[in-house]
Amino acid sequence: MSFDLAVLAMDDAADATTVRAKFARCTAGVHAEGDLDARIVGFHERLRHRFPDHPGRPVDSPWASTPLAAGIDHVVVQLRHSVAGDEAVAVMKDLAAEFGLVLWDPQTQEAWFPPAG
Repeated sequence: MSFDLAVLAMDDAADATTVRAKFARCTAGVHAEGDLDARIVGFHERLRHRFPDHPGRPVDSPWASTPLAAGIDHVVVQLRHSVAGDEAVAVMKDLAAEFGLVLWDPQTQEAWFPPAG
């Protein structure tokens, strides 16, 4: 069993409604065009360094599906319900806070915004 989690590059005016709409566009295949968002690039690189998503990944990988789905302004992951999955969520929250990104849980329809800072 698995669950999805999205990390989105949003501006400071974002709220749950705009986050939900952006997630819906990303998962419908309607992707923004333009330059890569440096925050997403940094997040994605650090996350993949900590939890590889390439062939030969460890048996206790948190990923239910690989490679991770990434666009210029988002990363969407499928996580396993496991200790490794829980650890990956904690790391994702820390990295999202560090890079000023929003987490979206499509199962609960809840957004997590980084602390103001």
